Amino acid sequence: MVNAILRTYIPDDWSVITLGNYAQIFRGGSPRPIQAFLTTSDQGVNWIKIGDVGEEDKFIKSTEEKIVPEGVSCSRMVFRGDLILSNSMSYGRPYIMNIEGCIHDGWLVIQKYDRVFDRDYLYYALSSGLTMKQYVAMAAGSSVQNLNKEKVSKVVLPCPRISEQKSIAEVLSDIDTLIIDLKKIIRKKKDIRQGTMQMLVTGKKRLSGFDGNWRVTTLDRLCYIVTKQTGFDYSAEIKPSLVTTPQIGTIPFIQNKDFEAFDINYNTDFFIPYDVAEKYPRILLNEVCLLISISGRIGNVAIFDNEQTSFAGGAVGIAKLYEPELASWCMLYLSSKDGQEQIFSNEKVGAQHNLTVADVRKLEIKMPAKSEREAIIKVLTDMNDEIEVLEEKLDKYQKIKQGMMDELLTGKVRLV
Repeated sequence: MVNAILRTYIPDDWSVITLGNYAQIFRGGSPRPIQAFLTTSDQGVNWIKIGDVGEEDKFIKSTEEKIVPEGVSCSRMVFRGDLILSNSMSYGRPYIMNIEGCIHDGWLVIQKYDRVFDRDYLYYALSSGLTMKQYVAMAAGSSVQNLNKEKVSKVVLPCPRISEQKSIAEVLSDIDTLIIDLKKIIRKKKDIRQGTMQMLVTGKKRLSGFDGNWRVTTLDRLCYIVTKQTGFDYSAEIKPSLVTTPQIGTIPFIQNKDFEAFDINYNTDFFIPYDVAEKYPRILLNEVCLLISISGRIGNVAIFDNEQTSFAGGAVGIAKLYEPELASWCMLYLSSKDGQEQIFSNEKVGAQHNLTVADVRKLEIKMPAKSEREAIIKVLTDMNDEIEVLEEKLDKYQKIKQGMMDELLTGKVRLV
């Protein structure tokens, strides 16, 4: 069926082939117990694990561990130019081998494909939405989402001439380079922002023109309420009213995964009718305030910007300030090393990591004069705005790449 569908829209001079008919596909293996085969010797054989690759890596260039040569017979040897796929983690994600080594049974290897495929073209074809859709269709009805040799062998791919494959791969590789370089710039700027915040927000470094002592206060002195979901039966009063899509008269139900620093995700998993939410004004989010994770994601603090009236979930602490303009400073301070140390010193470790509302109320905040606070916030906000511009540019590049893959890998656009 996939072959027939592909045939209807790819160029007539392209082939449609089933991967297993033109490549050798094998599952990895592991000597056991693996600890008995690990070695630090230079004579050892590279032992390839998912931890050896980064988020944007295309090539596997090195490994952290090696196994003794005697372990090779219990594993699967892979060579430069082979493609390997993770069969569970990073489901179906291909990598190109730039070294030799052995793979365990969490990997599949594709070898001897060069009769019909250029290496880099095959990498992009296996990364495409078309291939991922085939994996999903093969896994339909199964509770376990993983790949095996049989599934990968059945994958159907468009196959132009090798010369055209090389041209397609070159264009996609160029956009990949732009994306990778931009990600590096963003990471560097985030590191600089983090370092700057740690120095300025804690007073370890002062901006030019400012001196004088900072005062120390506690969060409860700055807030007219510090609270959470409490005093009612959530299962009886809140849970039955939640819906999974926004409807007229509903507002976002903010959980602790929906916020971080200056960012609030309003496209949440759940929405609550406003006429239910307004019955609980203490946790109705209808003004600028602080959100503090009190269960699970301990240390996560954000400023709720009140872009949309919302409602706080059960793992969220809410701090509503007498002076809402202090919310940015409090968030920045609690996100600094000094603030995080305070938060984690109060952490209760059980089935989940938790903070009590009493813990949150007594968190200390170091406060400079208003003029210095505003100057520091401006420095950090400007840095944040610069990063946001770059992230928007990155998102644009990634969408361009996806569009290029959809068109180039199906022949809708030809390179001449």
